[in-house]
Amino acid sequence: MKKHGWSFVTAAVLFLATATFALGQTTTTTVTKTVQNPDGTYTVIEYPAKKEVMINLNPVNITNAKGVATILRDDDGTRIKINLTDLPPTVTSLTLYAVDDAGMVVPVGPVAISNGVGTLTATTPLSKFMLVASPEPALARYAPNSNVIFRSAVPEGYAVVPVVTNPQGEKVAAVSTATQVPATSYDVAMLNIPAYKKGDDTKIKVDFSGALTGARANIFITPRKDGPTEVRMRFHELKDAPAGQNFILWAVSPDNKFSKLGQIVNVAGRNEAEIKSETSLPDFGLVVTMESTVGEIPVGPTIGTIHIMPSM
Repeated sequence: MKKHGWSFVTAAVLFLATATFALGQTTTTTVTKTVQNPDGTYTVIEYPAKKEVMINLNPVNITNAKGVATILRDDDGTRIKINLTDLPPTVTSLTLYAVDDAGMVVPVGPVAISNGVGTLTATTPLSKFMLVASPEPALARYAPNSNVIFRSAVPEGYAVVPVVTNPQGEKVAAVSTATQVPATSYDVAMLNIPAYKKGDDTKIKVDFSGALTGARANIFITPRKDGPTEVRMRFHELKDAPAGQNFILWAVSPDNKFSKLGQIVNVAGRNEAEIKSETSLPDFGLVVTMESTVGEIPVGPTIGTIHIMPSM
């Protein structure tokens, strides 16, 4: 009976295979694999439109912590929700960043942490990126050895997007008189302006160094629904700043182009000053430099580090 049954099944399979071949039909089986760099340090993928994707956020240099992110790309951008659990007591503040295939680091927002649990809901204009969470409040660049404690994994069925070494439209810094990219290197993180609420002020803190050590400033960014983004910078405690120097606020685009938003020239006895400007850039970073002469691009030292103030 067993031999007879086996012969019957075998004959049936052979008959079906022969019939399929005779009719000119072919059967195709698609096998989907996860493709990831062996060390998992570069995990940029392209997120599909109108499809919710859940990814794991793998802990780096910490134990027992867990993280997941839910990502949905639609017409208004890419929405990101993250949930971190079992965070050690030493982790009290984190900022989530998106890293694209050209290595550009875009702040997504500060993670709210309470009792070992971290949450964040935000939006980014990017469609191809990986996620990293870092205790650094202004991570300018990402590398495998960067100070991050969570990094996104590649979900099942998605392939890693190759690194773009010279993205289209990128200007390469030169040692001569470039018109858009300064010979001096500046680390400027994008502020993710599309995620800001239109018509509302977002307050940004500026930490000064060098010649402006001891001074204070706040920047207020107000995106408009149908116009440019307003940028206001208010300086305080300038009494000890060197006289005769130009302190310039620059907007920096994702492709490293600089736009001067405004400047102040300190004079003896001056304590406060203000810059009011606007920019049509859809996203940008900000940097403050000190210049002895004013040109089209910055060449002087950076004296202002930009930090987004967490929501209270």
